[in-house]
Amino acid sequence: MQEIIGRDAELAQVRRAARETGQVLIVTGDPGMGKTTLLDAAAEPDALRATGSETETNLAFAGLHQLLAPVLRRAEGRPEAARLFAAFGVDEDPVEPDVMRLGLAVLSLLSDTGGLLIVDDAQWLDRASLDVLAFLARRIDAEPLSLLIGAREDQPLPGMDRLPTLRLEPLGDLDANRVLDARPQPPTGARRLRVLAEAGGNPLALTELAAVPEESGPGPSATTERLEKIFAARAQELPEHSRELLLVLAAADTADPVRPPGAGWEAAERAGLVRWTGSRFRFRHPLVRSALYHSAPFEQRRRAHLRLAAATEEPDRHAWHLAAAAGEPDEDVAAALEATAERARRRGGYAAAATTLERAAELSPDRAERARRLVLAANSALFTAQAGWVEDLAARVVGLTDDPELLAIAALRTGQALTVTTRHAAAFTQLFRTATALARRDPGTALDVLATAAVVAYYSAEPGRRDAVLAALPEIPGEQNPVTRAWVSAVADPVGSRAEVLPLLPALSSAESGPGHSVAVATIAWLLDETPLAVRLFEQAFERWRVRGPLPEGLGCAQGWALFESGAWTQVRAIAGDSLNNGARAELPHVMAGSKTMDGAVLALRGESARAAELATEALSMVDPAASRMVAVRARYVLGMVAAGAGDHATAYAQFRRMFTADGEFEHYHQSAVALPELAAAAARLGTPHDAERIVRAAAHRLDDGASVRLRALLDHARAMLAADPEPLFAAALADPRTEQWPFERARTLLHQAEWLRRARRIAESRAPLEAALETFRRLGAAPWTARAEAELRASGGADPGTAAPDVLDELSPQQQEIVRLAARGLTNREIGDRLFLSPRTVGSHLYRSFPKLGVSNRNQLRDLLEPAATVPPE
Repeated sequence: MQEIIGRDAELAQVRRAARETGQVLIVTGDPGMGKTTLLDAAAEPDALRATGSETETNLAFAGLHQLLAPVLRRAEGRPEAARLFAAFGVDEDPVEPDVMRLGLAVLSLLSDTGGLLIVDDAQWLDRASLDVLAFLARRIDAEPLSLLIGAREDQPLPGMDRLPTLRLEPLGDLDANRVLDARPQPPTGARRLRVLAEAGGNPLALTELAAVPEESGPGPSATTERLEKIFAARAQELPEHSRELLLVLAAADTADPVRPPGAGWEAAERAGLVRWTGSRFRFRHPLVRSALYHSAPFEQRRRAHLRLAAATEEPDRHAWHLAAAAGEPDEDVAAALEATAERARRRGGYAAAATTLERAAELSPDRAERARRLVLAANSALFTAQAGWVEDLAARVVGLTDDPELLAIAALRTGQALTVTTRHAAAFTQLFRTATALARRDPGTALDVLATAAVVAYYSAEPGRRDAVLAALPEIPGEQNPVTRAWVSAVADPVGSRAEVLPLLPALSSAESGPGHSVAVATIAWLLDETPLAVRLFEQAFERWRVRGPLPEGLGCAQGWALFESGAWTQVRAIAGDSLNNGARAELPHVMAGSKTMDGAVLALRGESARAAELATEALSMVDPAASRMVAVRARYVLGMVAAGAGDHATAYAQFRRMFTADGEFEHYHQSAVALPELAAAAARLGTPHDAERIVRAAAHRLDDGASVRLRALLDHARAMLAADPEPLFAAALADPRTEQWPFERARTLLHQAEWLRRARRIAESRAPLEAALETFRRLGAAPWTARAEAELRASGGADPGTAAPDVLDELSPQQQEIVRLAARGLTNREIGDRLFLSPRTVGSHLYRSFPKLGVSNRNQLRDLLEPAATVPPE
């Protein structure tokens, strides 16, 4: 059977209703949402089935006859036979088909053998059959029967309004991308974004829109020939004026002025092609719009767009309709599109800006202007993380111009796009070559390119790459952007650059600049282990970015790890989920793998071991561990913490050991250090400390005097686990109060210290660190470590300090959590919607569903509820 993507919960619900007797379930949703697919998947071989048909809507009991046809022979000779055969017109001396008596006859016929009844497209059943079905549905609970009904959501079934209903929602981003990936030739780049946007999570629309070649230019994506014939044939039966109105509607954007109800629309509405929403007409399905638009000749589409252009005063829509009507290059239209793209870019609409500039380039008569606009398109496309799209745009620039500045920017954009892919070698080669070539001619651009090369070196941690970056930095002369220079140093060498960069952070973080600058400074702070500053700067930067529009794809991973280290794990999971969706949408396995390790890290520490291990294993399968060491060591950390939480010291050591090279050096120059304490703890418990001692010594030599407070604490903790006399080392690891900025790491140190004290028979002394560790573990929800601390405390004879309250938001979805936080800060539904790009109605719906879970009745109670949790940890 074909895989059903994104409907696991729905399929389970439908199958459960099909298996259990006395069950009724109505599956609703827009056309194409997968109602029939779910019903087919739940069907048993001997199920009785009927499917509504528009051609039989006016034939009384036609649907009921179709449903019962396989078992009508069993009715012969039974008391109910006469009533059934009369309803179906078989009896020459018909009995009046009273619905109640007929319903009882059907129940009597079916209850002997029982089984599953499936009715699809019920909105097209004749009314008489629907009445009998409604009768059955209300009495089926005592019968050995189950009834599944599929129906359009916009056409309620009479008499069935209070029956259990499953509404099929649009697929989420991740599942929508999986649907596209399952196609023989999945769409990529800009075309993929367009299909995703137009399909709106509708599985049929995703499948059909992805199945046809890309057509450049505006208007909806083309449909397959099959659907085009179906819908176009239905439209051809309409009067000419109605067809013209439909084509204008198909060519229109949502906000375009389209004539209100009047002559011509009624026929289209009766044909089931459009519906009136109260303010305008809309197509009943996105594929109807596509089919009607692409089945019309170009000249007819041109007239429709010109008509819409003349009717709108909005400059962006005016420009796009003129572009759709243009059959040849036109500089005036191209210039208008460029202005439209700039407005979209300022609002954060990077995909729209890139698409508009790409179309402007196509309409540019001059080759130089075409190249310039393609470069601008690549600039915006970069923020969508669609690497293939950026590469294509940049490659077209090379074929159009010899301008060194345009070619340099095109090369930079290609390298930047490749950075978030798994093609790290190609990205680094392109970027490093461009940076060194531009070092003297264009130092500013050269530094920007080198900054991106440093990111590739960080992701891959390939030996020699970061050394090459650090060696190239002094070779770029002249005045340099202080943030970019600090970025290159910190990304390539977080420990070695700390003494130079740390004093610059106050000035860099307070400088008036755009949100991109603030994100860079926040990332630098995170790399230098200035975690609270990083968390604050990230929040400020993203708040400022949201004012301008949606965040660019790919941002937020460094913020997620900073929050992870500070203990804000609920927020981390929301960021990881967003990043995973963005990576899936842009077909970026490296981004998806990194997101999985972030989510897995939280789950591992919270004790959800199976899912954490699954995420880490999936992450490793999505990249080459030797080429993407950042992802690999984080995945090993997750697997190691899963094993450590379960007390499997051998597996834990094996996983943590793979975060270091065979000769004991860091596998990743920044990410490997986090494993030192648990590596040492596992080695000590196994009684084989020698290899771990060698790794810890090498780490101490590498970190030397440049280590941050956090790194020194991790080192002292690791040494303590391997030392004959660990007391002074534990004391050193806990001495600096700033280690409280990393609550899990400090609590783990306290736990290990207490365990050693109890083994040394200093039982009374072990209780204070145990109580402190236990309070932190409970607050974070670190279940395995909470259990260990509780066991130690019982063994020491200490009193349990009491269970800390779990995070009050844990039962909510990530989006609901964010909405509740903003509501607690006093924002209105409209203000929250503006920030999260939701309608005020959707915000209100989320709050309404969240209040019972939080134990509150109104938004005024949210502030008091969240204030205690908001102080520790800061979210």
